[in-house]
Amino acid sequence: DRLDLAFQTQRRFTGNVSHELRTPLAINRTLLEVALADPDVPPQTEQLAKALLSTNERSERMIEGLLSLARADNALVNPAPVDLSAVAARAAAQCEAEASERSVMLRTDFGRAFAFGDGPLLERVATNLIQNGMRYNAPGGWVDVVTYDQGSHGLLVVANTGPVVPEAAAEGLFEPFKRLQAAGNGPRDPADRGAGLGLSIVRSIVSVHRGHIAVQPRKEGGLIVRVWVPAPSNSSRA
Repeated sequence: DRLDLAFQTQRRFTGNVSHELRTPLAINRTLLEVALADPDVPPQTEQLAKALLSTNERSERMIEGLLSLARADNALVNPAPVDLSAVAARAAAQCEAEASERSVMLRTDFGRAFAFGDGPLLERVATNLIQNGMRYNAPGGWVDVVTYDQGSHGLLVVANTGPVVPEAAAEGLFEPFKRLQAAGNGPRDPADRGAGLGLSIVRSIVSVHRGHIAVQPRKEGGLIVRVWVPAPSNSSRA
């Protein structure tokens, strides 16, 4: 009973927070659309507004996905075929600027791979894994992002260089608020303002898709994270 109450409380919290975030996002979208409708808007301002509008739209889709999870008692609402390679490509594109700032090479190889579920939520999985790989890395390191079609499942693999992770600590990284120290086991990077929830969110999203995660520490340092998401039936693939 206590566990059931805790889950209900968590779902209500997710739903309430998601609902509260919808209003400022809707206001931002309206302001950006008004700015873009001005025929005299300077080209640089127009480019910036379009980029911000695209980011805002992704955030709105993410919020809708979280609301769907809360409303459906941790079950997906209206899942659909998703091209996992396209999802991973969008996530990687969002992370390119940060990779450059951190002097980390972002390498990709996107084989077309299908999954069945919620596109924005799966994009969040890829984004969180890539960001984790960049932030627990070192200048001159790399993050590899690869997708494979394994027939019954789509497979996303994110591997990175970084500090050595003890085998016993790897699975615990997906618990809320669990974090590694910064690269080199030195003080935590002050620019990293994360709360240690990124990998916990990944696990929750993969679980609701009835998928599976495997974490493998690299001997040289860093991690290899594999995410399998069930694929749609052949007749459902676009």
